[in-house]
Amino acid sequence: MPGVIEPSVWWFDLDRSAIVLGSSQPAEHVDTDACALAGIDIVRRRSGGGAVLLQPGDALWVDVLIPSGHPRWTADINSSAWWLGEAWQRALRTVGVDGTTVHRGPMIRTPWSAHVCFAGVGGGEVLLGGRKVVGISQRRTRAGARFQCALYHVWRPDAHVGLFRQPGPTAEDLAQFVMPVPIAAPVLRQAFQDGLEPSR
Repeated sequence: MPGVIEPSVWWFDLDRSAIVLGSSQPAEHVDTDACALAGIDIVRRRSGGGAVLLQPGDALWVDVLIPSGHPRWTADINSSAWWLGEAWQRALRTVGVDGTTVHRGPMIRTPWSAHVCFAGVGGGEVLLGGRKVVGISQRRTRAGARFQCALYHVWRPDAHVGLFRQPGPTAEDLAQFVMPVPIAAPVLRQAFQDGLEPSR
């Protein structure tokens, strides 16, 4: 997190697989031997939530940064990402994904949301038919906020299961939580950039 924040959009391309733990998530949730055997790095982000499995080609990852003086900044953490969810809605409509909603209620926790980020729902996250399309976590300092967004092109519940220590989620547990968007990354990137413009 930079000490001085400018409005920014940071895109990330994956060249290897990693499971990214939330800032306060117990390391004991994951099976280190299973991850090593699968060639999956274990890393930790500074924003909250459960783990996010990132594999090349499976997910779109972008961070959006705003300073504390930005028109979209709010001190209310529950509503602070609503505007970003709306930008994702605009982007998704552009590529033909209609009927999404932005979650504006309190955090929704499930039996597996402490393990897997996409198994819970937070403010500003985008849903379709009750399933998460865009996950958003954030880190906040006095300087501003860094919103970390992920969207799955492909959702692989089976790939998650073997990475967690037991008792952990089953593939059936995780299959219900996510709505993947199988649209090419460059198309989604451009749609998001265009959808973000009214929010700047």
